Amino acid sequence: MEPMLVEENIERAKFKSIIESLLFAWAEPLSLYKIAKILELKPQTVEQLLEEMKCEYKTHQRGLQIVEANKHYQFSTLKENYIYVEQLCATSKSKGLSNSALEVLAIIAYKQPITKLDMEQIRGVNSEGPLQNLIERELVEVKGKLEKIGRPQIYGTTDIFLKSFGFRTLSDLPEIEAFSGFKEINSDLIGDKNDTDSAVER
Repeated sequence: MEPMLVEENIERAKFKSIIESLLFAWAEPLSLYKIAKILELKPQTVEQLLEEMKCEYKTHQRGLQIVEANKHYQFSTLKENYIYVEQLCATSKSKGLSNSALEVLAIIAYKQPITKLDMEQIRGVNSEGPLQNLIERELVEVKGKLEKIGRPQIYGTTDIFLKSFGFRTLSDLPEIEAFSGFKEINSDLIGDKNDTDSAVER
């Protein structure tokens, strides 16, 4: 191997090592541009390094993977290992999302941006409690206000939602028909988008 190529490989390995340390230490999703700034590299170069790291983790059957959501990166365990991690954490079911919260989250994910009133019209019940729970968990946030009487707030999902459910972008969401548990609201979710697609003030 030519000396120049060897030197380049050593340099890339060094940067990958630093990126690995940054992701481990930060724990939360870390912006591509933040990593690039720290390493004093172009974002395109860092993105290439991260893609190489993703492949290396997969090739070597590592227990961790690098997941991306809107150009933010984070370590995650493999889905195949979830049952073992779950045993270790022994998380109580009461700490998870309730069925009502999951319903509201599904409605927001597929119909966003959406108002609280529209959520409640789809579900047929008050959604204040589940909505606040999702906001506290940072899965949902206020995206702005509608330019209509009352200026109602509209809600959408966050990058934490994408990371938590293993999506890179909202376009990765599966077809709503896949969720048999939400049969009572499927018809509303599949239908045409409501008027929350109108002008929004941020």
